[in-house]
Amino acid sequence: MSTPTPDTGVRRARPDDAPAVGAVHAASWLADYTELLPRRAASVDAAALAASWQQAITAPPTAMHRVMVAPAGADVVGFVAFGPSADGDADLAADAEVVALLVDPGAQRRGHGSRLLNATVDTLREQGATRVRMWVPEVDQPRLAFVQGAGFAPDGAARVLDAAGDGTTTVREVRLSAAITPER
Repeated sequence: MSTPTPDTGVRRARPDDAPAVGAVHAASWLADYTELLPRRAASVDAAALAASWQQAITAPPTAMHRVMVAPAGADVVGFVAFGPSADGDADLAADAEVVALLVDPGAQRRGHGSRLLNATVDTLREQGATRVRMWVPEVDQPRLAFVQGAGFAPDGAARVLDAAGDGTTTVREVRLSAAITPER
């Protein structure tokens, strides 16, 4: 008898994935950002996030915008959202941005994030992008290590976000970038 192996595919999100994407988003924020954003993390609502992701999945603002999911059996355990870079210094024809890359805390360190990131780069390459960027909170050392281990490097850009919306909690983010090389 063989043991079941995890699903190794990544697929484009479907409308019925929105509740699972919202649940992964909420669980990830609660696990990863409660200390950084105590008030915001405490008010994370999976249903509200699901509604937002439903919109992103069914009516993306451009053809380059995508939400993709990592299934493990019948469950969605992670997702990635990406599109054209919104940064002022972006080359709109060449620069893409990973807006969210989250894996359920109970499914982390099993390769789901890596396969989501690889599928993102493959898709962006097909769309003609030549660089991908990602903003990461400077204090999120595990995420920074993951992204840098995947070949991204700080490109010198940084920003400070008003995380609470009232000036009481700020988060410094650094931008990391990676070249998307043509497939050989």
